[in-house]
Parts: sequence; C-alpha cells; structure tokens
Amino acid sequence: MKDFIIPQFPPGDDRDMGTPAKTGAPVTLTVDGFPVTVPEGTSVMRAAAEAGIMVPKLCASDNLEAFGSCRLCVVEIEGRRGTPASCTTPVAEGMVVHTQTSKINRLRKGVMELYISDHPLDCLTCAANGDCELQDAAGQVGLRDVRYTPGDNHFDPSGTGARSQSEARLRMPVDHANPRYVPKDESNPYFTFDPSKCIVCSRCVRACEEVQGTFALTIEGRGFDSKVSAGTAADDFLTSDCVSCGACVQACPTATLQEKSVIELGTPERSVITTCAYCGVGCSFKAELNGDQLVRMVPYKHGKANRGHSCVKGRFAYGYANHKDRILKPMIRENIADPWREVEWDEALKFAADRMKGLQDKHGRRSIGVITSSRCTNEETYLVQKLARGVFLNNNTDTCARVCHSPTGYGLGKTFGTSAGTQDFDSVEKTDVVVIIGANPTDGHPVFASRLKKRLRQGAKLIVVDPRRTDIVRSAHVEAAHHLSLRPGTNVAVVTAMAHVIVTEGLMDEAYIRERCDWDEFQHYAEFVSQDRHSPEAVEALTQVPAKDLREAARLYATGGNGAIYYGLGVTEHSQGSTTVMGIANLAMLTGNVGREGVGVNPLRGQNNVQGSCDMGSFPHELPGYRHVKLPDVRAIFEKAWGVEIDPEPGLRIPNMLDAAVEGTFKGLYCQGEDILQSDPDTHHVAAGLKAMECVIVHDLFLNETANYAHVFLPGSSFLEKEGTFTNAERRINRVRKVMAPLNGYEDWEVTQLLANAMGASWHYTHASQIMDEIAATTPSFSGVSFDMLEEKGSVQWPCNEDAPDGTPTMHVDHFVSGKGHFIVTEYLATDERTGPRFPLLLTTGRILSQYNVGAQTRRTENVIWHPEDILEIHPHDAEQRGVNEGDWVRLASRSGETTLRATLTDRVAPGVVYTTFHHPATQANVVTTDFSDWATNCPEYKVTAVQISPSNGPSDWQEDYAQQAEMARRILPAAE
Repeated sequence: MKDFIIPQFPPGDDRDMGTPAKTGAPVTLTVDGFPVTVPEGTSVMRAAAEAGIMVPKLCASDNLEAFGSCRLCVVEIEGRRGTPASCTTPVAEGMVVHTQTSKINRLRKGVMELYISDHPLDCLTCAANGDCELQDAAGQVGLRDVRYTPGDNHFDPSGTGARSQSEARLRMPVDHANPRYVPKDESNPYFTFDPSKCIVCSRCVRACEEVQGTFALTIEGRGFDSKVSAGTAADDFLTSDCVSCGACVQACPTATLQEKSVIELGTPERSVITTCAYCGVGCSFKAELNGDQLVRMVPYKHGKANRGHSCVKGRFAYGYANHKDRILKPMIRENIADPWREVEWDEALKFAADRMKGLQDKHGRRSIGVITSSRCTNEETYLVQKLARGVFLNNNTDTCARVCHSPTGYGLGKTFGTSAGTQDFDSVEKTDVVVIIGANPTDGHPVFASRLKKRLRQGAKLIVVDPRRTDIVRSAHVEAAHHLSLRPGTNVAVVTAMAHVIVTEGLMDEAYIRERCDWDEFQHYAEFVSQDRHSPEAVEALTQVPAKDLREAARLYATGGNGAIYYGLGVTEHSQGSTTVMGIANLAMLTGNVGREGVGVNPLRGQNNVQGSCDMGSFPHELPGYRHVKLPDVRAIFEKAWGVEIDPEPGLRIPNMLDAAVEGTFKGLYCQGEDILQSDPDTHHVAAGLKAMECVIVHDLFLNETANYAHVFLPGSSFLEKEGTFTNAERRINRVRKVMAPLNGYEDWEVTQLLANAMGASWHYTHASQIMDEIAATTPSFSGVSFDMLEEKGSVQWPCNEDAPDGTPTMHVDHFVSGKGHFIVTEYLATDERTGPRFPLLLTTGRILSQYNVGAQTRRTENVIWHPEDILEIHPHDAEQRGVNEGDWVRLASRSGETTLRATLTDRVAPGVVYTTFHHPATQANVVTTDFSDWATNCPEYKVTAVQISPSNGPSDWQEDYAQQAEMARRILPAAE
C-alpha cells in the first residue's frame, strides 16, 4: 500500500519535484548534459528537478508515490529502448538522460493534444486560469493547436460539438443532451467538483488515500468511461466519506476540484506564511491574498508539524474573521442589565482602568485578576500575566489550560522534570506500538491522525483506551489490536493494571530503569503495582475491561518494539487526571520508552497555544518557564526586568476566583480570548461568580457568553491580524504573521499594553518581537528564541538555548530533565461523582471534527453544515428502556442542572454511558457538569457526570430563559444614542 511521503527541499523552495525524496548511497548521472548526484532510489524526474530541469508532468507530485499514468514525463535514456516515464524510472550510476529531443517533444505534444481533446477550452474564464498545471504543461510542450474534431467527450453538455462550455450553453438544444456530461457538484460548502474538467490523473484519489487516509474517493469505470467518484452513485462530496481536508483540491492539476473562494474572488497574487489558530497540531499555512483580501489558506509544504497537509478547520474555516457578528468598536456599560454603548478606545480604557483601580483601592490589590487564553499568542499571554504581576501586583492569573491540560504540567513535571511532551510529530513514523488514551485524534487532531494512520497501515499496532469507540478504533485499512472500553473514571485502575502485568511478568526494561530512573523509587512502585488488587482480574468488575484484553494490551506495549503513548482530555479532565498522567509516565519508564525517536509520552493539546500559555507563566503559582513564584531568585529575574516587586504568594485559580467572587472578595476580571461561561463546568456557578463581580472586562472577537456579564468589551484581533508565536503540542514555536491589518485597529498585545498604561504602567513595546526578546531574556528554555531565528529556521522546539541552539525535537535523550526519572505510586480513588437510582448513567464529553472548542469560531463558518447542534449519543439498550427514538428531544439532567438536546442511537458508547459535544451555547452542555476536579490542579472532571435521560418536547425552560437573557445582554445602543 502506498503512503504519504514527507517532501524534502532546500529552505523556501516550493517547487514540486515530482516524486518523493529518497535516502541511500549517492548516484551520479547526467541529465541534458548536466551532472547531478542524488540518493539511490531517486526517480529520474526528481534528479532532473534537482539539476534545475523540470520535466512536464500531470499525474506526479512530490508528496505522492510515483504513478506513471499521464505519459507526459517520458524521457530518453542512452542504452535503453523506448521512452520510459521519468517519474517511475529510478536513477542508475552513469545514466545519461535526455529530456528534450525531437522524438520526446513530438510524443509529449501528442499526449497533451489527446488530453485537450476531451477538455473544455474556457481557459480565460476558468477559475484556475493562471494556476492550472494542465495549462502550464500545454505551454511547456508547445501545444498550439488541437487537430481532433469534437466527438465523444465529457465536457460539452449540449452534445453539439462545442469546444467550450460557454459555446455549449449558446448551442444547447431543447431536446438533446450529452449523456457523458456530468454537472458540477457544488454540494460541499468550500469547493466544487467539475467532472467535465477532469483528466483522470488520479492525484485526488491518491491524496485521499496516501495523505489523508480516508479512502473516500475512487476511480469508477474503465478506459474512456473512467471517472472520479465520491462513494456510491447516490453520493455527492457532501454525503460521502470525504472529510473536506482539502488534500484532493490541493492535488488537482486542473479546475476539477476548485475552492469556491477562488471562483468568487479570483486567483491570489501574494502570500504570507502563518500558523493555524485551531488545535494543538499547529499547522503552517500559506495565506494567499488579493491585496488585503484573503482568498484561501493552503497548507505550507515546509511546515514541520503538518508537512503540507491540513484539516477542514485550518484549510477552510477562517471566515469567522470577517463575520457580521464580530465587534470592532470598544463598548462599555455601567451595569450588566444595561445595553452596550460604543465608545472610542481612550474612553473604554479609562473606564476599565478607573474601575479596576477603584476596586483595588476599596477591596485590596488581590481583589482583581486575569484569565489568559490558549487561542492567543505567546507574546499576548506573557503580557497578560505580566499585567497581573507587574500592574495589579498580585498573582491572580490563570489560563484555560486549567480546564484541559493542567494535570499534564503537574504529572510530567513530577515524573520527568518538565511539563511538556517528549517527542515531535515525525516521531510517530518510527513507532511500533501506539497507545491512545482518552484522545480522539481523527476529530481533535486530524492532521496528526493522518500521519498516525499512515504508520498503522504500514504495520504498527494500535491500543485504544477509551469508553467510546472513536473512528481510530476502526476505519479504512486501520483497526486497533485492542480497544479497552473502560468505564469512565477508571483510567488510573487500567493504567496501574497494565503496569502490574509488565512488572509481575518481568517485561520491564531493568537496564534502562537502573541507568535512567531512581531505583529505590522503582522498587517501591514495583511492590505497589505487584499487589494482587491491581491485577487485571481484580479490577475487571470496576473498569469493565476484560482481564484477558488488558493483559494482552500490556504485553503488546511492553514487547512490541518502540512504544509511544498519546493522550488527551480523556486523561486529564478527571478527579485523578494528574494521577493518570503520572501512571502513563510510569508505563513509559518501565518499558524504556522515553528518550529516543518513536517512543515517548505525548499530550495532544486541545487548542493552538495551550502549551505556550502554560510556558508563559499563566498559572497563578508559576512565572514563565514553570518556575515557582515563591522562589526569591526567580522573582528577582522578573523584578529586575519589570522594575516592580512581585508578590511571593500564589494567586487564585479560575475556580477560586469564581468562589471568591460569590463570597464577595474577588471583584474584577480581565478575560482575554476565553469564554468561561460556556467552557467551564457548572454553568450556574460560573454565572453566579461573574454576576457578583463589579468589573468584568472581556477582550474577544465576539460578544461571547461570558460577555453577557461584562461591563467592558474590548474588541480583539484574529490570528490573521497579528504578529507573534504559537507553541504547539510538540513544543514547536511557530511564527504567526500578520496577513492583514487588524480590523479593530490594534493587535491584542497592544490592547493589553494600552490597558496596563491606563492603569499607570510605562510599557513601550512597539512590536511583538520585542516581547519575545524579553521572554528569551528571562526564561532559560526560550533563551535562544527570537523572531530573526524563527525566520531563519522556520520553527524550533524548546528548550532552545546555548545547550540546544537548534532546539530539542526529542526530550530526555541522555537523562531526564529532573536527573533521574521518578516513579510515583498511583493509587486509584473513585470519584465523588457516583451513579445511583436518580442518575444511573455516566456522561462523558468530547469534540467533533468540524467544530472547535466552544464553537465561537467554527459556528460562524460553513462548518455548521456538518454539526449544526450538539447531539447526545446513547446506546440503543438505554434508549429503549427510556422510550427514546432516533432524533428525539431528550432531557439531560444531573445533580448540577439540566438541558435538552436531540439524541442519536449508537453502539459507539457502551450501555450505561452517554456522550455529547459542547460546541453550541444553545445546549450549554456544561450546565450539567459538576464542580468536582483534579486533586492536584483543579482541572474539572468533565468526563464523569452522573445523569439521567428522559424524553422531552424541546428546549427546557432554563434554555429559553438563558437565550432571552443573552439576547438582552447583547443589546447595543444605536451610534446616535
């Protein structure tokens, strides 16, 4: 089976070299008189390209295996008969190749003439005009005429012999049509499929298979009847298995597959390289524009996180940046019951600063705080925590990582000595056994999932630990060796039972443990996990995982070669989230799977800059670089840089802020880019906390749910309108570049600076690069990072300093950051959230491919066509007991609250478990989640909520009241008032 190949180029070289790069012994050949040396196995086509000679091609591309169907790339080779295809012919020592001879030119022209004979001649009005490989190839071979008279063809709807579709429309008879003509498929919201322009090169089909791994497309029919098909005859691109990643559109050499934005706005004329602002993969994109109008986003082939691939969100769902809901003027109001009033920036900032200073004067300096967002850049989050510590003079700073991956920071910090994943994404290509725990990469991190599926198709084994049967468990040409469908809340018991098998069966890597880990701690841990109470048989009733399956999975991970663990929010968002992270680290150390390629412990971060927001010191107890605020030598670094005295007392976490607000001691909040009312648990409590505050400043793109309780709204800038950096899940620092001017007038870091100065600070940054320079000067793991360095290298993974000037793709190679790896006992403790007669089911939550987090961005794009509302998944057995049918409205109730939504019946979830997403505020799924949280970090326990399901007639009274209150809270006075 053929698979995606990583293209290799000199920096900045965007040429398509035709076939993938190879590695091997050097081979020297001559192409058109030029000597060229390439690795063994390289194609003649690529060797010619390396010599600067571009052989015409249509079916070849350097991220796909050679196919050899178009016959346009033929060459002559001295000593060989015929004219072989250069894309499928490997080089040989001493080979002499001729790419331009009279015979070759005649053959290529004849081949191209045949292609054009079944292609409409509408080039001037075609959306791909100027960006069409067929057009370019015709010019390259010198085709100036087509001798064939129109006969059977696929492009003339009239069947009258017209050579262009515009001509055909003029000639179209009333009672006649061409049976071979297939109309354009415009079902997909982002691109069209026009079969009349298809040359059946198969690049789209191969991209869907080799790059994306979905296998949604195929070639139907044979010979002249061959055509691209998206599923069955009843399917179109929207109803097929297509996931709209855009790989087929990018691969298409004609206008057969074409972005609708290009059809509407024209061929782009300039581009800017930037980084996606969705998930933690951190894909690099080329934003292509006409003037300052964004036409399309194309995945950047040199992006080290995505390697030229993308998903539907990053590729197409950027329209929210210009959505009509976006707020571009500052607004203020005295009370949250008042309508908003638009004001100029100076008035809004003075209003906000006066209120915040007044609250501190009245209630003390610790009565206000900040919340940063993982959607914002490193530079922006750094300034927000600096605002708290250097201007508010307290440590009341927290970030949305609190509610997702804070247990990762704690657990990996305790075991490995650093709060981040161990590998780069390339590492998955060298793994032999992949363990996915509590993560759904095909929906949450789809570009990484495509690379993972590639490795699985090559033979790597997969173990999935998840209460739900996610797509990665079984999909096209991929099936997990083991799916451990555990009961929600029993992660620790399962992980410890795996360790029990490894230790009691002697499968651990003793040499690694003795050399790299604390041996005394290991012996204590081994004694703990060896107890019979941790055996798979002993915990089977608790976890609902068959002991046989658990034992086999543990043996596979321990003995199957390079073992890599990837985990997500299904691990961290539990009352024992930190314990599970430490248990995962224990498994990796037990088996020696840390410190080289193909192994490791890898948290799949949910948002684009979760890693970065933590790195920047957004937690209330840590300064940038994960250094505790109580340490005098650490505080001294920042006190010298900032010219202020830093409070040694850790500040309030988000839950503590809300509790203190209800109690009356926390009065003011600056919330940048985060919607805590929709994203945080126990919506009623969050609303009560916000309502009790006397000054809530929301800094965002839209009037989000939190803004219902705000007194000041400061309009934000989208990722397209700012300079800065994001740090993705693999610790990769990527540049974010300004594609267009901020629609609100300021980048987000500038707004924070304006607020700080309005409160008496004297900040004088003029560019985001200066903020990164300050980060580098104060944070050892970033000391080698600068915008200039990132321009040169493209991206870098921290630590990047004198010891690692080029960054660190793999952590803990020779030793752990903490010196020795630390084994920590992981005792299972049941959550306080229990099922019972009133609430007999367990609710767990997650994401879906087309939507992102609380949906503020994706709900304002065409992605809603795939997921217009949150849906509750329920097992048919549980549905039958409750009289619930497919599509029915159901009441979802817990001890905290209730909501209603539609149900779908599926065996993806086990009996006793239900599942939903949290993307739509109309559902407000978090109204039912509880305030139970991780024991170490207060990360909410979203994944375990005891609930009951019952039939309903539609939205609940609470939902209707909430919608009415939200509408009132979003009133904006006309400008004249």
